[in-house]
Amino acid sequence: MQIGENIRKYRKAKNMTQEEMAKRLGVTPPAVNKWENGVSYLDITLLAPVARLLDISLDTLLSFQGELTQEEMKNIIAEVDDKLKFGSYEESFKMAQKILQKYPNCDQLTWQLAMILDAHRMFREIPDAEVYDSFILECYTRALKSRKEEIRCSAAESLYNLYLRREQYEKAEEYLQYFSDRDPEKKRKQAVLYEKTGRFKEAYRIYEGLILSGYQMGSMVLHGLYLLALKEDDTEKARWIVRKQASLAACYEMGAYYEVLPGMDLAVMEKNKEEVLSIASRMLKSIEEMQAFKNSRLYEHLEFQKCSEEFIGRMRENLRKYFKDESFDFMQTDERWRKLLV
Repeated sequence: MQIGENIRKYRKAKNMTQEEMAKRLGVTPPAVNKWENGVSYLDITLLAPVARLLDISLDTLLSFQGELTQEEMKNIIAEVDDKLKFGSYEESFKMAQKILQKYPNCDQLTWQLAMILDAHRMFREIPDAEVYDSFILECYTRALKSRKEEIRCSAAESLYNLYLRREQYEKAEEYLQYFSDRDPEKKRKQAVLYEKTGRFKEAYRIYEGLILSGYQMGSMVLHGLYLLALKEDDTEKARWIVRKQASLAACYEMGAYYEVLPGMDLAVMEKNKEEVLSIASRMLKSIEEMQAFKNSRLYEHLEFQKCSEEFIGRMRENLRKYFKDESFDFMQTDERWRKLLV
């Protein structure tokens, strides 16, 4: 990327017009336009003012960072990794330092080089390994300030793991803030810290909550696959997925209701009277156990509200109403079906 393209990119990022930029630099709008289009070059005396105005470094303005493609970064990482495998750690470390001096603002490269340096000193017996601490930590910290969320999270993960290995649990916990509260991995990491610090009940609650939400996500994903199979008229695959849904419910100890429920849709679609009758009967019989998972040891540290008899009664009545829907009309002539719905 040329200087002019950088000026345009970062000017627009700040929602600044060419006129506004020109006024603040004491130049004309056509001059800014010419810079951005490569018609003329920025005077050397204006480099620093332009960088300050755009809130970027001179390296960024002059494209010292941005010339690396993903392929180039991959090659650099491979080269350093090979040197670490077959050469001395100190020489490899100095090589990485020189590379980052050349590309000081390439956050992804900064994080990746720090990570492989950290990994190699962890798995090899490196004399005075702590000597390299300040540089590796500095690289991770720089990556934490990246504009890209993915790089920030990767750096936070590396720092979390580093302090976890060192049993500095409070320090490790500081880096959880870089993960979304909705990220299951953040919760798992928090549970690990609770376990390490003897807070077992808190760790159990997080792990059990993750198991329960894991079932819910898995069930929804399998249902999505089931619908796709039906749209492709692949009934055999749809039936196979229904069996997987039942197995999933059994694995997570959700109870008989959730084990038989997935098969109803396919049975109705195929107008399989015996299967519909069997599933409906089992659903009605197990409706009191819809919340059976609450009694499972898998979730024994979670707190649930107890279902009232009134709630269970309403659910049973709603289920009978559902079975009277027109989609079940083909069952109405079956005496067993009519008795079931009484």
